[in-house]
Amino acid sequence: MRRPPQPPLDHRDKPVIWTVSVSRLFDLFRDITLEYDDLATIEPINLGFDDAVRHIRERMATERCDAVIAAGSNGAYLKGRLSVPVIIAKASGYDVMQALARARRISPHIGVVTYQDPMPELGEFAATFGFQIAQRTYATEEDARAQINELKAEGVKAVVGAGLVTDLAEEAGLAAVFVYSATSIRRAFDDALELARLTQLESNRGRRTVVADTLRARHGLHDLRGESEAMEALRQSVVLFARSPATVLIQGETGSGKELVAQAIHRESPRSLGANRPFIAINCGAIAESLLESELFGHEDGAFTGARRGGHAGLFEAANHGTLFLDEIGEMPLALQTRLLRVLEEREVVRVGGTRPIAINVRIISATHCDLEQRIREGRFRADLFYRLAVLRLHLPALRERASDIPGLAEWSLKNALAALGARPHPNLHAEIQACAPLLRRYGWPGNVRELRNLAERLALFLAAEPLQALTPAFVLGVAPELAHGAAAPTALAVPAAAAPPRPEDESASAVLARFGGRRDAAAHYLGISRTTLWRRLRAG
Repeated sequence: MRRPPQPPLDHRDKPVIWTVSVSRLFDLFRDITLEYDDLATIEPINLGFDDAVRHIRERMATERCDAVIAAGSNGAYLKGRLSVPVIIAKASGYDVMQALARARRISPHIGVVTYQDPMPELGEFAATFGFQIAQRTYATEEDARAQINELKAEGVKAVVGAGLVTDLAEEAGLAAVFVYSATSIRRAFDDALELARLTQLESNRGRRTVVADTLRARHGLHDLRGESEAMEALRQSVVLFARSPATVLIQGETGSGKELVAQAIHRESPRSLGANRPFIAINCGAIAESLLESELFGHEDGAFTGARRGGHAGLFEAANHGTLFLDEIGEMPLALQTRLLRVLEEREVVRVGGTRPIAINVRIISATHCDLEQRIREGRFRADLFYRLAVLRLHLPALRERASDIPGLAEWSLKNALAALGARPHPNLHAEIQACAPLLRRYGWPGNVRELRNLAERLALFLAAEPLQALTPAFVLGVAPELAHGAAAPTALAVPAAAAPPRPEDESASAVLARFGGRRDAAAHYLGISRTTLWRRLRAG
């Protein structure tokens, strides 16, 4: 989908974005840059990995950059080594499907090589449409070269992947199919533009209208879908809590929609109505402690190595007169909890390396999937901060606790997923969803609404490729076999406690990682934590 037209900015207000890429991705970045020339100052950097990191660090000492765009293994490498925000362009499911179709026209023997994590849906896709797909993953360039050589030895003739993979495939004498589309790259540019405008907010205090649209909450009360009593009670609580300036703690399982509820509270509050005040969200578990402090509280010029020249306003300042949403608050390090408590009590913030207090008027909404009271008993969370954050408390029901909402959510999610692929829903979709309703209700949905949306996107991919396919329970099970094995557990009264399945929080990180075959993203998703937190738990043993 093309971005809506936006007014051009004065050159002094334009965000500065650098694109970092090599090979054919460089050409795609360059072509799309022309479309954004009126909105940002964009410079291509034709380097990768260590060379790119060294180049950017040297330039950041004297130049300004608000965001970096990269992709694949190069993007992952940069993200962990640069202080500037890195937006990673990702191929969509539709990109993969189109790339496989192009590869199938070249050869029936296809290889797909991805960075670190495989795509489990490809096996089902291959079985449904008669493709022979060999999947491989890689961590380094040499690893990628070895995987491609193995595929060649197995008779693979066409390889699908990102820039490094396709370059190595051609080097090995194989046909190469580039997986990225212009649409996916545009999405990365839009994300970078939004983030860049946020980071330069402090220099635009006199022109808040430039960034107002990018900081607003996009979801409201109407997005809290469901007709169950639990959802009706939730909507009433949102309206009630929106009237108060007090802090709100939202508790719920991963994927249950905590940020959605936070945005709805903001949208219904006086801070948003008629004023369009900012809503800013940050995941406290997804950013290293050293960077999290600077992001929240800002820093002065020269506060630390790599600090932005002239200093940098933190998110508390950026959210002034609006709402700051602290997601995964339970993952915040203890040292920062102390600073956060002082900000909440004094209503002022002091930047890192500074001494001057800056008055702020910010409403705090925080969220967590974990038991904060248990963490207090373990000494991992401050009790005084907990009570300061939890003036108002809101518990989100798990999807399995409102099973009557599942068919309607599934239909709505599937229609949106089909629309994103440019496909129309089947005329009998409502009846077909109802036929699948018993299957959908029996499943436990450990990933809640997020998992249901993911399933809808997967189903849409298959239905878009084969429009005449009916949505039957057998077809759904073929695409999502986990539905047959992950039924919701009976009530505690019906089953002895020893027979209940282990909860994610009761399992060790290493055990979960082993169960998911070493795939850190899947293990972190199951545990409801970030990959950074998973890494910390693994190191702690």
